Amino acid sequence: MGTELDTDTLATTRRSLHAVAELVIAGPQHGRFGTIRLQVTPGGFGGVRLSLRVEGTTLHHDGGSVPLRGTYRGLAEAAGVEVGLPAGLYTDVTGTDPDEQVVVDAAAAAHLADCWQRGEEALRLLAPEVTPVLWPEHFDVGITVDQVNYGVSPGDGYHPSPYAYVGPWTPPQGGFWNAPFGAARPIEQLPDAAAVAEFFAEGRRLAGGQGG
Repeated sequence: MGTELDTDTLATTRRSLHAVAELVIAGPQHGRFGTIRLQVTPGGFGGVRLSLRVEGTTLHHDGGSVPLRGTYRGLAEAAGVEVGLPAGLYTDVTGTDPDEQVVVDAAAAAHLADCWQRGEEALRLLAPEVTPVLWPEHFDVGITVDQVNYGVSPGDGYHPSPYAYVGPWTPPQGGFWNAPFGAARPIEQLPDAAAVAEFFAEGRRLAGGQGG
C-alpha cells in the first residue's frame, strides 16, 4: 500500500464514507421508504430507493452533484434530504456527529469501491439468484445462503483493511475457519472477483452448503 493508502488514511476515508451511507443515504431512505438497504454502484454505493449515490469523492443526487466535503448535514441539505440515522434499527452505529467534517481521500475511496465491486461480482457468481446488499450497519456487501453469510467488508474492528468473509450461523471446525465468525481473507490475497468467488465457494463447500 502506498502513502496515499496507508492504514490511517484508509480508516479515515472508510469512516467518512460509512457516515455518508448511514446519515445521508440510509437514514433518509428509511424515513421515506422503510428500507436501509444500499447497493454497490459504479465507483461507490447508493440507495436502492432513494436517488442518492456516492461515486469516488462526489455525491450525486436528483438535482446534480456535490463534492464530499463540508459537513454531513451540509451534504444532506444539498441533496434535499434530512440528515440522520435509521431510527431504532441497530445500535452499532458510526457515532458520527452530523456537523463533523467529511474527510475522503480519492485513492482510498477508489480502493474501497473496487473492493465492494469485486465482492458484488463474486457474490453474483456464487449465488446468481440472490441480490447482494450493501448494509449501512457494518458497511459490507453481502448475502446469506443456507444459513451462511458471505461478503466483503471494507475493514472494521476485527481487521483494519478490506477482507472477504464466510460466516456460517453454526461455527464449524477446521483450519479454513480462522476468524471468530468463520473465515476471513484479506482482499490483497484475492486479486479479482474470481478469486473472491473461489474463496466463497470453498467456504460454502466446507460449511455443508452443497452437501460437502
